[in-house]
Amino acid sequence: MGMLEAILITIATAATPLLIAAIGELVVERSGVLNLGVEGMMVMGAVTGFGVALISGSPWLGFLAAILVGALFSLLFAFLTLTLVTNQVATGLALTLLGLGVSGMLGESFVGLPGVKLGSIYIPVLTDLPLVGKFLFGQDPIFYLSLLLTGSVGYFLFRTRAGLTLRSVGDNHASAHALGINVILIRYLAVMFGGACAGLAGGYLSIVYTPQWVENMTAGRGWIALALVVFASWRPWRVLAGAYLFGAVTIGQLHAQALGIGVPSQLLSSLPYLATVVVLVLISGNRRLTMVNTPASLGRPFVPDR
Repeated sequence: MGMLEAILITIATAATPLLIAAIGELVVERSGVLNLGVEGMMVMGAVTGFGVALISGSPWLGFLAAILVGALFSLLFAFLTLTLVTNQVATGLALTLLGLGVSGMLGESFVGLPGVKLGSIYIPVLTDLPLVGKFLFGQDPIFYLSLLLTGSVGYFLFRTRAGLTLRSVGDNHASAHALGINVILIRYLAVMFGGACAGLAGGYLSIVYTPQWVENMTAGRGWIALALVVFASWRPWRVLAGAYLFGAVTIGQLHAQALGIGVPSQLLSSLPYLATVVVLVLISGNRRLTMVNTPASLGRPFVPDR
């Protein structure tokens, strides 16, 4: 029972940064923008969050700094792609490379230092329940924030007029512009929201998941978050399911290595990424499902009439 409870908790911890980053990118793509710089924004959030938390002694200040730096990095991407109309794919890749390089430079002095960890919530009686107590009522606050964020984004996109406006921009930016909608402003706000989420996800890695700084500690999680959006067919609750599926794969391979299963550890470590490739291949086979849910203007530049 104790082992099962520990596995459930670690799955939730592994899934939380994927969920936060993917939810942010889902909003970005629903607006018609493809930002491949999630990895770069996450790693910048990780190093900034760790450094500020270490210097200030407050993990909450670390999270705030991670959110701000993620939003600022996304603002750079938005300026280049929405104002200067550069290629979104190339700009996103450049943002990832920039983030990896800058984070390595900024975090050089942080390597090997113990971080400031955000503690878990304790609710008398409820947290002490067998099996599900710590999993449901004894997690860190960001875990509950990620669930609230998922529900809020789902409600916003499909139950509010503002969400309908954002989706209309992603589906047909020319028609939205003709109706008087400020396409560029909406996309700027969506991109900044996605960047803030990516920064928060990165801060979670260095403050909660492993409270330390290691260069390139995101280890491809930003790319998995991008794949999760496609896996979920741009639906928030499917992103939630996908994040926990990939979290289970990640934790499963760690336990398999600990049990000494006769499989090379390198192969086990690659399982989350192999699972990503397999899922994308399976989804691409259902072209009708992909075409129905894909924002029609995704990745297409927009220049308003002058």
